[in-house]
Amino acid sequence: MPSKVNDPMTAEKFRKELQNIMPGYKWTIRRGSRIYRCPEITSFGATGIQSAGFNRISTLEVIYRKKDGKVEYEVKSSGFGVKAPWGHECTRETLARALRGLQDHYENQSCHYGRLASDLEAGRKKSEDINGKK
Repeated sequence: MPSKVNDPMTAEKFRKELQNIMPGYKWTIRRGSRIYRCPEITSFGATGIQSAGFNRISTLEVIYRKKDGKVEYEVKSSGFGVKAPWGHECTRETLARALRGLQDHYENQSCHYGRLASDLEAGRKKSEDINGKK
């Protein structure tokens, strides 16, 4: 649920919004002073992790910013392990749209790389096999 422009965001509201839309992650919230030192920008940061045993399987970082009445969410994620590089980032006006944009990007990349892998697999076969002639 996106926050209203006149309704000030608090750490508690931010955590509740994160837990509502992404309940599978364990969230740690950071106050805005660590992110921006500018008083006219309200900001919060959060890191969500999914783990299996002692293994971190997914990390999601969300930054909430409000400046001059305009709200934006920046999200980015990484895969397996604590030191995994960030995969991609997406910025939108609501948390749900930012997460959907990030997921859409990964799905498009999956389709793209799957097609490339299929082309390589087809290239390992004789051209006669590909065209159906023997």
